[in-house]
Amino acid sequence: MQVLISATLRGFFGKNAAFSTDADTIRGVLDALTGEYPDAKKVLFEEGGTLRSFIRIYAGEHDWTATEHWVKPLPPGKDVLLLPAIAGGAPAKSIIPDERRKAVSFDDAEIERFEKHFMLSEIGVKGQKRIKTARVVVIGAGALGAPVIQYLAAAGVGTIKVVDDDEVSLSNLQSQVIHSTRDLKRPKVASAKDTVRNINKTIVFEAEAVRLDAGNAAELIDGYDMVIDCTDNYKTRYLINDACGLCGIPLVFGAIYQYEGQVGVFHLNDGPCYRCAFPAPPPAGLVPTCAQGGAISPLPGIIGSIQANEALKLIIGIGEHLSGKLLIIDSLYLKSRIVEIKKNPSCPLCGTHPVITEVEDFDYEEFCGLKETEEEAVIEGFTPEELASRIENGDAMTIVDVREPHERAILRFPDAIVIPIGQLARRQNELDPEKDTIFICKEGKRSILAINTLREAGYKGSLYNLKGGIDAMKDIMFSHEGAWL
Repeated sequence: MQVLISATLRGFFGKNAAFSTDADTIRGVLDALTGEYPDAKKVLFEEGGTLRSFIRIYAGEHDWTATEHWVKPLPPGKDVLLLPAIAGGAPAKSIIPDERRKAVSFDDAEIERFEKHFMLSEIGVKGQKRIKTARVVVIGAGALGAPVIQYLAAAGVGTIKVVDDDEVSLSNLQSQVIHSTRDLKRPKVASAKDTVRNINKTIVFEAEAVRLDAGNAAELIDGYDMVIDCTDNYKTRYLINDACGLCGIPLVFGAIYQYEGQVGVFHLNDGPCYRCAFPAPPPAGLVPTCAQGGAISPLPGIIGSIQANEALKLIIGIGEHLSGKLLIIDSLYLKSRIVEIKKNPSCPLCGTHPVITEVEDFDYEEFCGLKETEEEAVIEGFTPEELASRIENGDAMTIVDVREPHERAILRFPDAIVIPIGQLARRQNELDPEKDTIFICKEGKRSILAINTLREAGYKGSLYNLKGGIDAMKDIMFSHEGAWL
């Protein structure tokens, strides 16, 4: 039996993409995995031993996450897949009403521009008219948004609204091909608008340089035909999902991490939603986002192109789509698979007794079960300036770096010891409880998780967090280093 491990989890499994076992049940598989990789228990299970809600287990293409399946014999010849959140059947008809299609026409330039679409029998004139009258919202003008926006514009989608409050930075240019060097420090929506204008000046481009939140989500998407999620964080994904469900708008979802990507379609013809697939996101810091873990530059082009393809098929009304399914692509090992996503009757948004009736903001840590109770000690921390001062003064302390190896290769921290979060409990004897211990990571989130992990393991020494992480401290110079941190 082969157990396939998603890229976001491999750090807990010795960086391995697959694991072989003779176990013939899900329970046996999980026992074999955690027996070989004890550190994996923290990412797979809650304290009480229940599977974390952001993990799905598949045998072949079928979902075996429910515990009642764990004692059943596994189907022969089927691999088991551990799938975390990162992120068919033919449609009966196009999502674009016929009256809107009939209301548009083409001029000579458009007939020449879309000649290759007209040649496809599944698209033809009627399909291209549907594309022209379509109104699509793309949330995120970054790595995934770059190919999505450009291909929708090239295909002739009549109205494209792009929502993003970020500015173009140099690090964006490695994968966000809609921007260029001349766009540095410009709003991403402005850069994207210029690119779309160069592709097709007839496109109506609506630039929204705002951050999507609970207060504006429904207003930003209401009245549009489709939303395409090209974001890079879990909290926004749930806000988008809820807004689409409440507004009755189909959602094309995409997510990437390092070499792996996911694509799915939600809220279509009473199909499942993102919450049905992943009831809750992973705890902050446990599984890195794309922004924290990186991605190979062509991957967003692959995943974003598939998102655009799904969007166009839904607009035209052709082919099979990913409603009730999730496409998973591993570009490192050139593997892909499609797994089913079933509608969850208990889903708080689209289940039989929904309790979410409006888009609401939420506390990420409370949502993930990480909110500190009154009995728990408050996590104290140092600002970058305070930590720098202590280092310069030669104060006795231990600095623990919990970042991934590739992060440390980019930017090292002087005199820090390296202990991965999953090894902290069994390596706590390497720390001196008589000294202050300061944890550092990229943004100051994983270090909080590290402190909680040590506290749960019974460590009694003083533990502190570097507020804002390495990102907040990277411009500070140490005199004994002779270089920027």
